[in-house]
Amino acid sequence: MKTLLLGKSGLLGSYFSSRYSPSREELDMCNYEALEEYISKLKPDFVINCTGYTAVDDAEISGADAFKLNAEAVGKLASFCEKNGSILIHFSTDYVFDGEDENGYTEDAVPSPINIYGKSKLDGEKLVEDNMDRYYIIRTSWMFGNPEKDFVGTVLKLAETRDELNIVADQIGSPTFAKDLAAAVKKNFIKRSDLPPFGIYHITNSGACSWYDFASEIFKQCGLEIKLNKVSSNAISRPAMRPKYSILRNTKLEKNLRPWDKALKKYLSRKLPVFSVFN
Repeated sequence: MKTLLLGKSGLLGSYFSSRYSPSREELDMCNYEALEEYISKLKPDFVINCTGYTAVDDAEISGADAFKLNAEAVGKLASFCEKNGSILIHFSTDYVFDGEDENGYTEDAVPSPINIYGKSKLDGEKLVEDNMDRYYIIRTSWMFGNPEKDFVGTVLKLAETRDELNIVADQIGSPTFAKDLAAAVKKNFIKRSDLPPFGIYHITNSGACSWYDFASEIFKQCGLEIKLNKVSSNAISRPAMRPKYSILRNTKLEKNLRPWDKALKKYLSRKLPVFSVFN
């Protein structure tokens, strides 16, 4: 079985492995001619797309860039996969929803994004659905797994030079360990002989919390005394609005992932060099 991995250097992509995992320099998602040629020659069984424009605030200013990578390029990729008989595994986000439902969102809930990033990701989903039949769209939320790119690394780095931090307490979501997400995708889709129905799936670690709760747990597990102040979303000036409730409910897969705080403990136990507060 041949699997093409796109975006191997990203937060999520680094937890997948494949013989066929060209770097961005070797294969640019937005070079459609090269992308089509690569897929037509390889004819992979699966294509795992971990690429994406993820700078939520920057997208409000550089919307064209977000739509090019998150939507237009994804639509092209889907059409190339369909043409060559490949199954596409594409990752999307909780930001396709407006965040008004405190009970969270199932896979068939009607999306209504409130920022450019969410709109670009939703357009990407629609283009996958329009251009092919055999696909898995995996929505996830609040991903962590690389301290240079995630919330965990950010707050720990800030704590090295500050005695207190202001953390948003009115946004609720499910922190998700990229390693757990990748393992679930491999188990439920790639390594199964009996493929589940194609379509949209929600995969996150179990449980939900606010960013304040998340930060509190990070410092608790690290044994650090940092004063945290609860603030509202309105107190932090950002170009992009954020959903208030970002809980993604899994109604399709048999098992949920382990609780987010257990996953966080496993992640922190790695003690990577960037976590200098551990030294």
